[in-house]
Parts: sequence; structure tokens; C-alpha cells
Amino acid sequence: MASLKDLRNRIASVKATRKITKAMQMVAAAKLRRAQEVATAARPYAERMDQMIASLGSRITGKGSAPLLAGTGRDDVHLMVVMTGERGLAGGFNTNISKLARQDAQRLLAAGKTVKMIMVGRKGAEALKRELGSHYIDRIDLRAVRQIAFSNADEIAQKLLRLYEAGEFDVATLYFSEFMSVIKQQPTALQLIPAKIPEAKASTGGGAEAIHQYEPSEEEVLGDLVTLNISTQIYRGLLENVASFYGAQMSAMDSATRNAGDMIDKLTLTYNRTRQAMITKELIEIISGAEAL
Repeated sequence: MASLKDLRNRIASVKATRKITKAMQMVAAAKLRRAQEVATAARPYAERMDQMIASLGSRITGKGSAPLLAGTGRDDVHLMVVMTGERGLAGGFNTNISKLARQDAQRLLAAGKTVKMIMVGRKGAEALKRELGSHYIDRIDLRAVRQIAFSNADEIAQKLLRLYEAGEFDVATLYFSEFMSVIKQQPTALQLIPAKIPEAKASTGGGAEAIHQYEPSEEEVLGDLVTLNISTQIYRGLLENVASFYGAQMSAMDSATRNAGDMIDKLTLTYNRTRQAMITKELIEIISGAEAL
């Protein structure tokens, strides 16, 4: 049985831990609001770009001017861009993204494909290093970045484009966590190259469809949009990841705070019972000694 001093030390230690988890929960909640606003604001832009690409793609029969749409015609070499957090203490946030990437990588390797990986974020690189570390071709560290900007996404996109032009891969897929709510973050795999053209939405208006004239040509506009769309989707993925991280961390720290409170209650009860037992034992010894006299 633990002594009273040991129990007091454990209670003090758990109380200190509860203060830390409570502070981290409050910090995550404050940062989550800003991250959620930025991620939500980026979604309409990405969706509108998808619609624009779908509209132009449906008007152009040949894709020679947009090689990122046509691809190489092969799917032998797959590049996986896995984006996770730089820090832990966020529940299953990093684990869920790594799990999805691991499953896809194992499926591709079993099918005889070549897998290459670019790791964005320290935790994902550490989680997959033992099984898939030999497939890493680059690691991008964003720990020094205080606030995600479009330039960070564009830097990653330009790296992908250089690799594609050099013939290093056939298909590129982005892995990130889409923010759904504070308690739900959805691991997502989004194919970047060759870009998938979404279905163009049919016009719901009663009038005739508007006729647009493009300058320069539709093919050139589509090619530039598809290139820009890679940076846009990566930027969206980074923003979604940040919001998902703080949502997961807020939930994890809230659970840790409540668990610490429960542990304190149990330890306090054990302390009181142990103390009462020791007092009772001492009283019995005193009474027994008095009666012996």
C-alpha cells in the first residue's frame, strides 16, 4: 500500500498535469476559431476553381495543351504527399492520416507499383518511417512557419511540377485531414496529377446559356488553371489540416483534463481511506497499550 506521502505527491502531480491540459485546451480552442474561419473561407475558392475547370474541360475535346489533365498515360509510379502535424497531443489526428497513407501505399506496392513519398509534417514522417522510410524522397518541415500562407503551398506545388516534368512519377495524390467539426476530422486522399475534372453542373436557369470568349485561348486558360489548382488544393489541404489539428487537440486535451479530474478524485478517496486506517490503527495500539497497563 502506498504511503500518505506518496499519495500526496501523486495527487499534486496529477493536479499539475490537469493545469497543463486545461491550458492547452484553451489555447487550442482560441486557435481553432481562427483556423476554422480561414479553412472555411478557402473552400468556396477551391470549389469555384473546380467548376471553372469542369466548364472549360467540357468545351475542350483535346487535352494536349493541358498535360496535367491527360497525365502520362501510365500509373506505374505513384507519388504520395502526406501532410500531418508537426506536434502531437492531438488524439488520433496524425495516426488517422498515416493509417490511410499506409494502407494505400501497401495496396500499391502489392500491385507491383512504385511508391514515392513526400512527407509534410514531422509526426507523419516518424509514424511511417519504419515501414515506408525507404520510399521517402523529401521531407518538408513547417515548424518554423507561424501561419500557413499560399506561398508555402505554392512551394510544395512547384516541387511536384518539377518532379513531374522530370518524369519522376505518373500519379500524385495528396493526403490530409478535412475538418468536419471539433470532434470529427476526415482523413482524405485527393488526386492532384493527373487532375480529375469534376462533372460540370447543369444550368438551372431558364434562359439561354451565356457564351464566353476567352483571351488567350481556352486551352491555354485551362492549362494555367490546372497548374494553379495544384497550389490551391495543397493550400486548402494545409488549412484543413491546421483546423483539424486544433480541433483534435482541443478534444484530446478536454478528455485528458476530465480524466485527470477523475484520477484526482480516486486518489483523494484512497488518501482519505489510508489516512483513516492509519489513525484507527494508532488508536487501537494506544487503547491496547493502556489496557495492558
